[in-house]
Amino acid sequence: MSSPLQYVRAHAEQLRAEARPSDALGRLTDRSVEILRGSEGMKILQSKDHGGFEGHPTEFFDWVVEVGRHHPSAGWVAGVVGIHPWEMAIWGPQAEDDVYGAKGEKAEDWVSSPYAPFGRAVPVEGGYRFRGRWPFSTGSDHVEWAILGGMVAGDDGQPTSPPTLLHVLVPRADLQIVPDSWNVMGLAGTGSNDVVVDAFVPEHRVLVADDVRGNVYTDRYRPDSPLYRMQFGMMFPFAISAGTFGIARGAVDAAYAHIEKRVSTQGTASRTDPFTMAALARAESDVEAGMAHIKQLVSEHYDTQSGGAEHISVDDRLRFRIDQVRATDRAIEAVGELYRLMGSSAIQQASPLEPYWRDLQVAASHVCNVREICYSAWGAHRFGGQVPPTALY
Repeated sequence: MSSPLQYVRAHAEQLRAEARPSDALGRLTDRSVEILRGSEGMKILQSKDHGGFEGHPTEFFDWVVEVGRHHPSAGWVAGVVGIHPWEMAIWGPQAEDDVYGAKGEKAEDWVSSPYAPFGRAVPVEGGYRFRGRWPFSTGSDHVEWAILGGMVAGDDGQPTSPPTLLHVLVPRADLQIVPDSWNVMGLAGTGSNDVVVDAFVPEHRVLVADDVRGNVYTDRYRPDSPLYRMQFGMMFPFAISAGTFGIARGAVDAAYAHIEKRVSTQGTASRTDPFTMAALARAESDVEAGMAHIKQLVSEHYDTQSGGAEHISVDDRLRFRIDQVRATDRAIEAVGELYRLMGSSAIQQASPLEPYWRDLQVAASHVCNVREICYSAWGAHRFGGQVPPTALY
């Protein structure tokens, strides 16, 4: 068991106590952040030469799930913010030094996103003039940097043709968080606010998105590391699944506690109702099986990369994506079927079940959990069609 995982388990009760206050604030409470930082889980995928652990991806998955089962919004932040050190490790030493310090003296700093290409980067001497507004910047209140998506643009602000998509690294000093821009039905505590930028960005803090997906930067900066040879298009959806499964695991845990005490209006104890027991078993199995499946897939690819294999093929990347969305979808559906049998008391806002259901619906809407994109891309690939970049993230 990893030290970050042990730490979270030791602070599980405190995390649970901070879940609803975080939702009320619209961001993680200070105590939630203290626990996440204290666990050092954000360092699991961070490079050793910049203060991280450079651990196995499944260690990261288990840590995120454990956080999320007790505090869904904290688990979501753990997954989204915690995956960014992986990309920072392939960004190049100058950018990584900017974020974490040349010797890891700022290893505690966090990096947010999003990657949607809403920014416009106009080339100027030494870099770009970068402008835009982005929604869904998860954890924005607690980060020191952000990776933001954009496109190269001309002086008129219009994207060049064909478009060149970018990942742009911006310090907190250049970020404006838009107040009251995160008003949602679930995962309210993630603080996924809109952010605005209008700043100069030096060239070394800008990556070409297609080259990130194609492992160009990995080959340049971390060619011998099995961790950083893993594809971005696998690792980011992997992190989103971890956040989603944390909520699903917590939802099933909450259902056990509810069933133990519930008696229906007809006087039937839920723990003796065969339909409830069947739904509970399906949810338990689908959540655990889904997590095991995703971890197995990632472990197999990690082991292959450890042996010095070539880049993970498009076929294998798409196989991972269809299995990832299918495993996640089964868990979400199974929890939904279980919650339909929890009775009217479960819909009360005071019920421990209610926030898990809402948070899970929001998690399901993330683009990395949208099944149709991946399913159609798999079929297109198998029959010689074009694979949309969104399927490979």
